[in-house]
Amino acid sequence: MLPGPTTPQRISALTRRTLAGPGRLRDVTVLIDTPVWHWRGRLWSHLVSDASYDELHAFVAAELGIPRRAFQGDHYDIPEDLYDIAVAAGAQPVGARELLSRLLAAGLRVRKQRAPGAG
Repeated sequence: MLPGPTTPQRISALTRRTLAGPGRLRDVTVLIDTPVWHWRGRLWSHLVSDASYDELHAFVAAELGIPRRAFQGDHYDIPEDLYDIAVAAGAQPVGARELLSRLLAAGLRVRKQRAPGAG
């Protein structure tokens, strides 16, 4: 992810003031892995849906206040300080392998494109 105004480290400072509160969306299947991914001195989680991108976008906007421009192709990067808020709002905590497995099974995984000639 390129640094700039859409990166979650800048967005998360704003989201504390824009939280919609838990329980507004019902019957969503949003998954979050443990915040173990290091980037720029912080720990991050991945937030995905195993049902649809629309469901994921709706959850993130309503429950976390993160703008759509922070979407990473098939997931949102969630800073550690928003992990408990996401879980309280209904995100299901899972391990990274289960998250990837369910994303693949749903056909919602976007694989990174390799550069031509890359091994």
